[in-house]
Amino acid sequence: MTVNGVLPVVKPRGMTSHDVVAHIRRTFRIGRVGHTGTLDPDATGVLVILLGKATRLMQFMVTLPKTYLAEIVLGITTDTLDASGEVLSKTHEAKVSKERFLEALSHFQGEIWQVPPMVSAVHHKGRRLYELAREGIETPREPRRVHIYTLTVQAWPNHEVLTFGDKVSVLIECSSGTYVRQLAADIGERLSCGAHIGSLFRTKVGDFDIDSCYTLEELEEADGDGSFPDKVLPVSAGLSHLPTVTLTEDERDAKRRLSCGTKVDAKDLLQEVKGKETEQLKDSGFINVLSSSGDVICVAKREIIEGEVYLQPIVVFA
Repeated sequence: MTVNGVLPVVKPRGMTSHDVVAHIRRTFRIGRVGHTGTLDPDATGVLVILLGKATRLMQFMVTLPKTYLAEIVLGITTDTLDASGEVLSKTHEAKVSKERFLEALSHFQGEIWQVPPMVSAVHHKGRRLYELAREGIETPREPRRVHIYTLTVQAWPNHEVLTFGDKVSVLIECSSGTYVRQLAADIGERLSCGAHIGSLFRTKVGDFDIDSCYTLEELEEADGDGSFPDKVLPVSAGLSHLPTVTLTEDERDAKRRLSCGTKVDAKDLLQEVKGKETEQLKDSGFINVLSSSGDVICVAKREIIEGEVYLQPIVVFA
């Protein structure tokens, strides 16, 4: 099957993101399949799948912000920082008031530094950290800067003071690269009682929310009745977060040059930028270039050469 586009999927519990990609490739007979951001096997929720030519969107989508509903379990730490791991410690005498819990959350809002957990896919000397962790090897990791836009309580137990084993549901809106498991562990450490993630549900990736996603069962049914292609969003859906230039019918020469990967004079084109914040243009950000019919021609970058402004195609789709 030849399909090019974006497919928002609900990742089920127990499958890795790679498992979902392999399942879609095999079930729907599609050669090129990728995804825009890994979810842990125990995590569920939004997984944005890219099909065919749309796999080339990955570099422009991996940095999209994410939203999660996370269940934090108080007083228990595990070696994987979630419920699937072996228990490392228990603090039976844990007692945390709501005021103290909220104060701890406030410490992790905004721009923070986070040390990637050993149970992560970060590379160290050619190997993934989780591979080293399985062998009992722990190595120093450099902290990374991430941004927590929102960190709020969504559900609290029916008593005011948290004790051992209590679960609190929190909403987390964060930048790409944030490790939610590590965030829960760090919150537990600040509360001096430890904590881990009981469950994790990703509700949004960029503009893709859970309501726009299909389960694997729904997609298999659609394959059976021939409606599967109707579930796939166009390539342009994966670029809605970028500033956009739409070429008119009279700009055929610019379209031809961009389609060939050749830079074009952008002085007049950039006056037609629509969509997201045009401040990105000042920072030489990526620009989505569409034809008059709405098809993606290319993703380009603004360049200044000898005082003149150009659009230089980075990836061509036409």
